[in-house]
Amino acid sequence: MVREFGWKVGGKQGEGIDSTGEIYAIALHRMGYYVFSYRHFMSLIKGGHTNYKIRVADRLIRHHGDDVHVLIAFDQTTIDYNWNDMVDGGVVIFDASAFTATKPSERNVHLFGVPLTDIAKEAGGPIMKNMVAIGVTAAINQFSPDDFIPVVRDKFGRKGQAVVDSNMEALRRGYAYFLEHYNVFFPAPAKPTAPAPDHLYISGNQAVAFGALAGGCRLLAAYPITPATEIMYWVLQYFPKYGGVVIQAEDEIAAVNMAIGANYAGVRAMTSTSGPGFSLMMEALGLAGMSETPLVIVDVQRSGPSTGLPTKTEQSDLNEAVFGTHGEIPRIVLTPRTVEECFLYTAEAFNLAERYQCPVIVLSDLFMGMSFHSVDQLPVSNVSIDRGKLISDEDLARLGRWEYQRYDHTVPDGISPRALPGQRNGRHVALGNEHNGVGIEVEDLETRVNQMAKRARKLLHFNHWSGVTVDGPDRASLALIGFGSTWGVLEEAREVLANEGIEVKHIHFSRVLPFPAEAFRAAMDGVEKGLVVELNSTGQLRHLIQQFAGYHERMDSCLKFNGDPISLREILTRAREVFPTGVLN
Repeated sequence: MVREFGWKVGGKQGEGIDSTGEIYAIALHRMGYYVFSYRHFMSLIKGGHTNYKIRVADRLIRHHGDDVHVLIAFDQTTIDYNWNDMVDGGVVIFDASAFTATKPSERNVHLFGVPLTDIAKEAGGPIMKNMVAIGVTAAINQFSPDDFIPVVRDKFGRKGQAVVDSNMEALRRGYAYFLEHYNVFFPAPAKPTAPAPDHLYISGNQAVAFGALAGGCRLLAAYPITPATEIMYWVLQYFPKYGGVVIQAEDEIAAVNMAIGANYAGVRAMTSTSGPGFSLMMEALGLAGMSETPLVIVDVQRSGPSTGLPTKTEQSDLNEAVFGTHGEIPRIVLTPRTVEECFLYTAEAFNLAERYQCPVIVLSDLFMGMSFHSVDQLPVSNVSIDRGKLISDEDLARLGRWEYQRYDHTVPDGISPRALPGQRNGRHVALGNEHNGVGIEVEDLETRVNQMAKRARKLLHFNHWSGVTVDGPDRASLALIGFGSTWGVLEEAREVLANEGIEVKHIHFSRVLPFPAEAFRAAMDGVEKGLVVELNSTGQLRHLIQQFAGYHERMDSCLKFNGDPISLREILTRAREVFPTGVLN
């Protein structure tokens, strides 16, 4: 029984690739399928190769998959680029109106020409060749053209019924052309009998934004940057409905300082950015730590350094998130594994920031942030609000003038009560210089040591979540290890190996600071060899593990840093190279 199906469309940027994939993905999601879509694109408005990969399944899936069953090619580059991902017996549909396709190598892959552009012209205009392509795919998958009417209506309805009708006509003509000329099909998986009531199609960026709203955030100050800008788009649409404000700052330095100022005033605020913008925020990060002001920063990582590959994914900001900024401050770094965790961890980040009066960094990446996929529901009921040690007006009223110690270094947990501007008797100074209990700048050695020790105590007994999840057997001699967005593909790798009779444990970090050394050591019980899979060139997670937990001789790396997400095949190939001879062969 077919349980999943891989589809991809590709061409030059500006040819409607994204809208083609979006319409097809949303239509199948609404039919009840589980869909995962990933966009490969260049940092160009027009020109350059782009493609849109969709994986369709009858169950929840966590990455876009390796295999392509049907490829829609608007140019030869698309065929060349994706040829090796085609399954045996797969189908390539190329636009015979635009070019004559050739096979890059001899493989059992069907190459079918369909005059997509000419058919679109007959239906009303060449721009609708993407709708013709969807009609061809519907025929290959043995859907009905009518299955796509609701999505086409939603997509084009605001332009009038005539536009809806012409797009459906283009879709139907593509459908009929394929059935008339070809006889190769890839039926879609059987639809789930009862999709969840909250069957959602959502991206990591949208989940982060929704989580911020649910967590009480009412100000986003940010500067547009790929791949984090979509967070701002979502917030612009929804925050004002709940009394929220969005500020497009002049740069990332201004954005983070606006967020610090709003949090100091008592408004839950955040900023969202990517690697280059995060670098500009380092001094302000230190200010939040020194002034003990809550701050939430979402970093949607992309390929670096410098401008790097702005539209490609990577996990190379890990060291920056853990060690960035001069001096030493307490901070929390969360690395959500799934869309659901993007929502929940962002909501919880505001609680943690206020509870510990320190910066909290939510570390996502382009693959997590910009991929859309189906989930059953978001954990809305798990969200609560905890403002931490906000001092009450009544407690302040009992104090005399200047008796309030905003930075009282004698508190055992290092977290002193926080007053908001305007509270009577709550006067204090918040600045970036070292200071005494009321915030006045001082430079005597004893005060310096006391205040540094106070700040350092905040996270000594941090116990929110274990920070590590374990999938697979309780005991196994081999382990796949990762953090953040690689969870889905690593879990599939573990399942593939388990089906081959190979017991492998999957250990995944959902928090890297405070580093969950104790939980990781417990997960490593009995493990002889670990393979750390991450999207960077230096093995940043592996080095963190070795710094905080040890295991220097028992860790190896599977690294990828060309900008593409890591594939299931690449993980399995590296596992066979690294794990003990005879175990995986």
